[in-house]
Amino acid sequence: MMSVRVIVYLLSTVLVVSSTFVESRALLQFQDPSPPSTAPSSSPVPLAPALFVIGDSSVDCGTNNFLGTFARADHLPYGKDFDTHQPTGRFSNGRIPVDYLALRLGLPFVPSYLGQTGAVEDMIQGVNYASAGAGIILSSGSELGQHISLTQQIQQFTDTLQQFILNMGEDAATNHISNSVFYISIGINDYIHYYLLNVSNVDNLYLPWHFNHFLASSLKQEIKNLYNLNVRKVVITGLAPIGCAPHYLWQYGSGNGECVEQINDMAVEFNFLTRYMVENLAEELPGANIIFCDVLEGSMDILKNHERYGFNVTSDACCGLGKYKGWIMCLSPEMACSNASNHIWWDQFHPTDAVNAILADNIWNGRHTKMCYPMNLEDMVNRMAR
Repeated sequence: MMSVRVIVYLLSTVLVVSSTFVESRALLQFQDPSPPSTAPSSSPVPLAPALFVIGDSSVDCGTNNFLGTFARADHLPYGKDFDTHQPTGRFSNGRIPVDYLALRLGLPFVPSYLGQTGAVEDMIQGVNYASAGAGIILSSGSELGQHISLTQQIQQFTDTLQQFILNMGEDAATNHISNSVFYISIGINDYIHYYLLNVSNVDNLYLPWHFNHFLASSLKQEIKNLYNLNVRKVVITGLAPIGCAPHYLWQYGSGNGECVEQINDMAVEFNFLTRYMVENLAEELPGANIIFCDVLEGSMDILKNHERYGFNVTSDACCGLGKYKGWIMCLSPEMACSNASNHIWWDQFHPTDAVNAILADNIWNGRHTKMCYPMNLEDMVNRMAR
């Protein structure tokens, strides 16, 4: 029998598609979801030849626009503060972290794998394979509909690599990939849409610590698979503080916006194990540069010092319904606040563009707080240049 938690969640999302699917399909027929962004004039030569993105809704730039799923962000007010002021499939009011990092690298915004023609010239500076709802576990997020899992995203990259080899030759393709940056942001749906929903009675079979070990070891194997495809420069981000997300403040009845610590504790454990895994991989994989960036650490600094960062609203989402606006995601522009830039949370699970910019700065050079170990992304690309 379907659990009460699953029923509540599905009721909270089923309204989205019915009100937006037809409208968004029409929009997709004529609108390119990403602007023709160019690299900054001060960096005519990119610091890396390409940026490839693997992950979930934290970095999805439009993959799910092409899938049959409840997990869609192809309708306003999503994208209202983006460069085009139109929805792109990004789960934000504006940009996501990889947009900011692409510009730092001197690259254009990375296109969705499903949103381009497959021509090598369209993919040579990077591809975004990320899909909202995806997890490390194949079935995580399956109650939302279609998504591209971690394993499937790596297969899509394998297909891309084969196209490069056919077009450029094996040596040139290998050199291109080994000098490119790979950004991986995944794992949160294994909690939101699997463990915390007790899919297949999982929380009775695995204690959180053992579940985290399983996820970290599975992720480690996928990184080894990428290494075997000549991937050498990898950024892995940890989980965000999902226990502070408006959805769980609503669901757990938080009195004054206090975070749900038992959920955050699981994220802390996962991040600890993932960082340890990254340290081990650095010793196991010759020539690999792999860094771990603790998004929870950076996000908690923003929450604790929100006034210094310019945020007035820390627990309520800018867009949603219910207490903390955490019941369901954005359904219409009328549901959104007038100024997302003073909110930490955009919707029930995702941060605002303003937070994404801060986190991207931290990943790049630790501008606001140190998040990345053993080095930041700027250090990595400078090491590549030497």
